[in-house]
Amino acid sequence: MIKIYGMESCPDCTYVWDQVQGDARYEVIDFGLDIRQLKAFLKLRDNDPAFATAKARGAAGIPCFVLEDGRVTLSPEDAGLRSRPAEGAACSIDGSGC
Repeated sequence: MIKIYGMESCPDCTYVWDQVQGDARYEVIDFGLDIRQLKAFLKLRDNDPAFATAKARGAAGIPCFVLEDGRVTLSPEDAGLRSRPAEGAACSIDGSGC
């Protein structure tokens, strides 16, 4: 099963979550609803090199995908999904994206 970490308030997260509704191959984890899940995500973010670029540009690093083999990626395509088109809502502080 592929785990997808994110938050409902993130348009990139909800875009990929909509793609996996009813698909048992994916587990959606909204860490905005559960402090234990937030801590699990932060442990990943603090220790996995997949987040280096996101952290360097001040991004949260969501949605985050933990693949079945344990690899962590920030690319929906690596999890068999589509990325949200660049236009539209943004959740970064400067409004440039998520």
